[in-house]
Amino acid sequence: MRILVMGAGGVGGYFGALYARAGHEVTFVARGAHLAALRAQGLRIESGVTPLHLASVQATDVASSAGAVDVVMFCTKLWDVEPAAAQVAPCVTRGGIVIAFQNGVDSHALLQRALGVAQVAGGVAQIAAVIKSPGVIAHTGMMSRLQVGAFTPALADKLKAFVDAGKAAGVNIDGVVDIEKALWQKFAMLAALSGTTCLARQPVGVVRADPELRATFAAAVGEAVAVARAKGIALGDDFVGRQLGFLDGLPAEMRSSMLNDLNAGNRLEAPWLAGAVVRMAKELGLAAPVCATIYAAMKPYVNGAARAT
Repeated sequence: MRILVMGAGGVGGYFGALYARAGHEVTFVARGAHLAALRAQGLRIESGVTPLHLASVQATDVASSAGAVDVVMFCTKLWDVEPAAAQVAPCVTRGGIVIAFQNGVDSHALLQRALGVAQVAGGVAQIAAVIKSPGVIAHTGMMSRLQVGAFTPALADKLKAFVDAGKAAGVNIDGVVDIEKALWQKFAMLAALSGTTCLARQPVGVVRADPELRATFAAAVGEAVAVARAKGIALGDDFVGRQLGFLDGLPAEMRSSMLNDLNAGNRLEAPWLAGAVVRMAKELGLAAPVCATIYAAMKPYVNGAARAT
């Protein structure tokens, strides 16, 4: 299978490496020092679950140089969706598909407008992984899971081929019937987790141990659940409680990707996470005061800032 990983960060780098290790033709799109390291020394995954080193990988900063591919694993940051879509378009003109593995619930719609509904599927990535240094991806904890699903039945067979190849490669991956619900399940949790860890500038263990921060997380999840319900997406009456249980099972040292970006002075995905909850709640006539407070606190850092901690 020919796979293009658009964005070789924590998600794309980790899961792309597993497909490459299994013998699939994987091309990683990266830039700067990370690209140089991939070309010079390959890709290293530091993980307690699947440590590996690929001494040689295909890496480029020009997506179209990969030629026609079967699958694009679309893993860019959310502000890069539209320009990155234009870059991968030539790679899927012969029947290839794009699977959006980003945070939030907006990217697949943007990709569908740019590439066509028949070429875009949804994906959910659950993993704590970051670029530790150029050419090195660090995976924290045991969680590493992909879910994929089609918005149109025409993509079912191609997605099944990707899932089957992933399972054979040792990827924890499943196809889901209701991908929109799966996207919202992650979104409701992540908007709250990224927001509370960034507010506190602290990892998961501190957030869940402090009663007020824990309550803030639960309230933020609840606001996202209310938005989902108003949109006809039922996450279940026990969803908030289940997310508290999920929070308790995460490694205490885990930091949300947005907290890593905040600490590094990078741009933030807050407008597509807590900010998106606020925007959709307003459109629906709902109140989302906790997410509004989180987003307000993040706004000075959204476009990047000096190191926050």
